[in-house]
Amino acid sequence: MSSNIEWYLEVETLSQVSFMRKLSLLFYTLVVAFCGTAIYFIAQFGTKLQKAGLNHAHKPVSGNSFGLFTDSLHHSLTHPSAILLLQIITIVVVARAFGFIFNKIGQPAVIGEIIAGIVLGPSVLGLFFPGISGFLFPAASLGNLNFLSQIGLMLFMFVIGMELDVNHIRKQAKDAVVISHASIIIPYTLGMGLACVLYTQFAPTSISFLSFALFLGIAMSITAFPVLARIIQERGLTKTKLGTMALTCAAADDVTAWCILAAVIAIVKAGTFVTALYTIALAIAYVLFMLMVLKPFLNRLGSIYAGREMVSKAVMAFVFMILLGSAYATEVIGIHALFGAFLAGVIMPDNFNFRKIVTDKVEDISIVLLLPLFFVLTGLRTQIGLLNTAELWLICGGITLVAVVGKFGGSAFAARIMGQSWRDSLAIGALMNTRGLMELVVLNIGYDLGILSPQVFAMMVLMAIITTFMTGPALDLLNRSDRRRAKTASAVVPDNHHAFKILLSFDAAESGRKLLQLAAQLMGKKQLNNQITAINLTYNPDITTAQIDEFEKESFSHIRDEAKKMKVQLDTRYQPVIDVRREIIKIAEDEHYDFMLVDAGKSLLKGTFLGNLFHATKVLYPENLLKTITGDKKLMPQLLPTNDMIDQKAAMFIEEAKCSIGVFIDKDYHNSKDIFMPIFHPSDESLLRYARKFIQNNQSKLVVLDALSNVHQNERWDREVAEIRNEYPASIELATDRTINKSLLSKFSLMLISYDSWNTLAASKSVWLEHIPSVLIIKHVAAAEPVEVSVGAVGNMLTV
Repeated sequence: MSSNIEWYLEVETLSQVSFMRKLSLLFYTLVVAFCGTAIYFIAQFGTKLQKAGLNHAHKPVSGNSFGLFTDSLHHSLTHPSAILLLQIITIVVVARAFGFIFNKIGQPAVIGEIIAGIVLGPSVLGLFFPGISGFLFPAASLGNLNFLSQIGLMLFMFVIGMELDVNHIRKQAKDAVVISHASIIIPYTLGMGLACVLYTQFAPTSISFLSFALFLGIAMSITAFPVLARIIQERGLTKTKLGTMALTCAAADDVTAWCILAAVIAIVKAGTFVTALYTIALAIAYVLFMLMVLKPFLNRLGSIYAGREMVSKAVMAFVFMILLGSAYATEVIGIHALFGAFLAGVIMPDNFNFRKIVTDKVEDISIVLLLPLFFVLTGLRTQIGLLNTAELWLICGGITLVAVVGKFGGSAFAARIMGQSWRDSLAIGALMNTRGLMELVVLNIGYDLGILSPQVFAMMVLMAIITTFMTGPALDLLNRSDRRRAKTASAVVPDNHHAFKILLSFDAAESGRKLLQLAAQLMGKKQLNNQITAINLTYNPDITTAQIDEFEKESFSHIRDEAKKMKVQLDTRYQPVIDVRREIIKIAEDEHYDFMLVDAGKSLLKGTFLGNLFHATKVLYPENLLKTITGDKKLMPQLLPTNDMIDQKAAMFIEEAKCSIGVFIDKDYHNSKDIFMPIFHPSDESLLRYARKFIQNNQSKLVVLDALSNVHQNERWDREVAEIRNEYPASIELATDRTINKSLLSKFSLMLISYDSWNTLAASKSVWLEHIPSVLIIKHVAAAEPVEVSVGAVGNMLTV
């Protein structure tokens, strides 16, 4: 009875819902019909009013319709708003593309973005495509572009100020300040000496020698703190003595150089030294007010937000008012708005959480969207075509030489005097010689003040690019020398007690935990102790030094908990790098790891048209193109990927790693008690040594399926199987039925397979691949040379 009532109520409810839907549709139709009819009659009535002459302002439009359309379209295309939007889109796309390319060749992205600005300027685009350049960057539009770029620069300098750790500078003050000040005063002196050579020929007529010389000196003394910090992070030097010293020197250099720059600007604007003293005194009073009055108040504000995950809009509005107010005050005082923005960042609360939240809100819009506009404006000012004689190029080379000798030589010499080794001294010199974006900021200030002529500006921009470009190769040269000495030492004293070392590499935190579980079941917990390292390298060049510890803690939270539970001592390493794949392979080779275990990875575009297109373009990478030409890589597998379960990074690991490697595909992995090992390739006999480790350390049960009857005729295989059976009875079973289906696969928790067999299997597109358990794909460095196995043969052997 109750079930009938429930059925009746359900039917009644459904009928009510159906009735309401019909009523809503009827109401919608009536409203649209009524309003549409009303609009039509209103328009007709208005037309009659127009004809009656009640509206005398209207003038009929003459001309054909298409011509009117094209005129309207042309007007829209040339409207200032449309031009500005097109400029921003073009600049951001080109800047990111060049940044990506330069990252691929081991250079900071900022170098690529600077080059992108020059390419879009008169030196390239204006020279070869003047029509496009004139349409894209008309002279009337540059004011809007300049305004936005200045806003971007102020936000960027604000972030740089927040990233500056004044307390850290105080702790390292003794050595760092000596090295930093030496790296300023030596190139500053050389720069002023250079002014004696350049002043007569290149200085604008209205500029005094003192202004020209002082500005050339500061232009030679700048170090790009943000670029240097990125290089140190990408090379894993953040927590080393060298990295800490270089960062502290660069930070002290940044503060000192900006204070000197403020004084130089004051002298230039004031006209006389005595008048400039008033400006400098006012600037000092302002700095003291910011540091001694406003900063303590802001520290109180930061303590309120110490444990919060967000900052309210009212607080963010207050922060922006301080930023803009400080920039305005320093501009009025006469020491440039950028100094005020930098100082506003310095006085922000010391609380890490507060700074991180504010930085995250400001940094992306500044660095990604607005800062590239500054690079292009610099490029539009950089006319390399003005250097049209051999003499001018020699002068440009002389400027670069003076800059390198002063900054590189001065920093290295000072570091050596302070007790650093020659190797570290040279590395500090190479890092401090990095100029990058900060140099461009200084040069543009000099250009706006009329101190630098277009020719000198172009020379100085080229100097900034060359000195920044030098940093990476110089450090590589030092590292190569270290590796050569290390190899020589290891050859003289061989390591006869080398333990088996494992390297785990993963992206997601949960993947790290499962990789550790798998490694423990493969190698045994005792052997893992002190011999396993987990690394998480990420492509994130914009991560700040202060954020590394926080991200490292988050990345390794799961794997550290698992290691503690297993009582395994685990070494961890987190590092932002330019090229994740290359860096991991380099670590495995340089630190002599025996086995590398990586997760298969996940790609956002994998399996999509864009993903396949992006994969195909990688054949144009220099290393891939060279290997394709020499025959080391086949063309078609690069253009038409067949392996959707392994991302490109993991596939590259397998191809290029010098040690044995395992790629793990997680399918809700829990344990390795029951292992399925299909054999599709003659070289798969190497899998037995890994299967034996699972049996030995995890009491696993192994089922071997010899799909192509390769191993039954192999004496060494038979001998190893017999040894395993003698030592661990009933641990290994040779399957006689070669039929693979969902029912069979459901019995296993792990599939162990070689990389050659996996590729053959993936190419066969077998339906049962959808039902496989978790997979460990092994490439053993001592495996036999690959033997071609036809996909068709495998397809015939496997039955669903």
